[in-house]
Amino acid sequence: MPLVKNPILPGFNPDPSVLRVGQDYYIATSTFEWYPGVQIHHSTDLANWTLLTRPLNRKSQLDMRGDPDSCGVWAPCLSHDGDKFWLVYTDVKRKDGSFKDAHNFIVWADKIDGEWSDPVYVNSSGFDPSLFHDPDSGKKYFVNMLWDHRRRPLLFAGIAVQEWDAKTKKLVGERKNVYQGTELALAEAPHVYKRNGWYYLLIAEGGTGYEHACTLARSKDIWGPYKTHPEKHVLTSKDHPRAALQRAGHGDIVEIEDGRTYLVHLTGRPTTQLRRCVLGRETAIQECYWKDDWLYVKNGPVPSLWVDLLGERDESKYWEEKRYTFKDGLHKDFQWLRTPETERIFNVKDGKLTLIGREAIGSWFEQALVARRQEHFSYDAETVIDFSPTDERQFAGLTAYYCRYNFFYLTVTAHSDGQRELLIMSSEASWPIGNLNTPYVPYVQIPNEGKVKLALTIRGNQLQFYYAVLDSGDEELKKIGPVFDASIVSDECGGHQQHGSFTGAFVGVAASDLNGLAAEAKFDYLLYKPVKNQQDAYVRDNE
Repeated sequence: MPLVKNPILPGFNPDPSVLRVGQDYYIATSTFEWYPGVQIHHSTDLANWTLLTRPLNRKSQLDMRGDPDSCGVWAPCLSHDGDKFWLVYTDVKRKDGSFKDAHNFIVWADKIDGEWSDPVYVNSSGFDPSLFHDPDSGKKYFVNMLWDHRRRPLLFAGIAVQEWDAKTKKLVGERKNVYQGTELALAEAPHVYKRNGWYYLLIAEGGTGYEHACTLARSKDIWGPYKTHPEKHVLTSKDHPRAALQRAGHGDIVEIEDGRTYLVHLTGRPTTQLRRCVLGRETAIQECYWKDDWLYVKNGPVPSLWVDLLGERDESKYWEEKRYTFKDGLHKDFQWLRTPETERIFNVKDGKLTLIGREAIGSWFEQALVARRQEHFSYDAETVIDFSPTDERQFAGLTAYYCRYNFFYLTVTAHSDGQRELLIMSSEASWPIGNLNTPYVPYVQIPNEGKVKLALTIRGNQLQFYYAVLDSGDEELKKIGPVFDASIVSDECGGHQQHGSFTGAFVGVAASDLNGLAAEAKFDYLLYKPVKNQQDAYVRDNE
């Protein structure tokens, strides 16, 4: 069987939780401020994955209006107890500063792609929770990292375990801090397993940047004491800056039918000498083996770019051009930001996507922006917009977007006298203020009526916008604006300078009406066309 190249879930797919039920494999990943919450992918061979569902899809389950960038849904844990599917997650309302307002919930379902329950609140003592179903006692244990704003002595204070009663849906008994990690610190992302009489505790350490790692410990009792792995970190790239897969950590393990064990983990593939991860934190997989009842990563601890899985990947699906029309509703590749009340920001009818202008791009409350993940280092995108703004406070168009602090946005707007024009807005690593870059790129006047084609190309770290006024007799795309630095739309240029930006680049369409009149912009389609380049063509000698 040919080896499969990592990552298995390219683009913004971080904090993987893996589950096997029979011959089916599932991976749940974080979605942060993007709605609906939690992505669950499905596979039967570990190599080819399909987006199956996003279970947190209604207001009674999730409302993230007001959640800052890179807050929202963190680190879901997906499990099955032989009867039901269980999903544990955090909704983070504040992440910067001394405090973390992080609320942990549990939902469940009989079918993974069916309707999930309304959430049951568990606690707010920390984040990255998991639910462990003890196969021997039948008890369930809630596990999460503890946050200590006093730093006495640790900000990431350790891993807490407490029994959770599935009948009363409440925590019971004592909560115990069972493990504080190693000197690498920042213990988080706990998962508990049981094998050969041992309880294993897999955690992440080092933060989610270039010091990231998976650390393993074990105990004969779930309450500890836990002894750290002889090599401490079973997976990390921290001492190998030239490895193809960087930022390796936050993992989960799964045993397949033939008895082999695999570790899924987040990773990043930095570009340029500035080491910027435009595609965000992605999901990779490693083959493992057991020795003396300890888990080891094959050829580890540095993650392998190429792995032996159960199947061969169909690369054609990864490279296929996607032309999204809206005849059958909104394609599952798309998400929007924060709100469960979609009727206020968009609708799909008559084969068009209509965005309803609300707050400014980058708003943490109610902005009309519908987008899909950037999954390739180079791609083309285009759309056709029908929009008649009356002044400069109404604008809509095509955007390469990360968060309020880093985006590029080609808009159809108007001057204060009502003359329609094209204007590029950019926010380039503008944390913490969030200002647009000025002076603005020179505007282009266009007729006040008629559709406009908007396009962009990204080739590695170079972004160029294009436009064409349709029905003008000259429909050839023309460049507008300079070549922008596309690597700015990355984790490293987001809303925090270290360990604080957690999503990835998107491309999509947006609309704002700062007059409060809810002006509507109609879009005919969105094209996403992957383009191969040197970064995508990484070969074995880069491993």
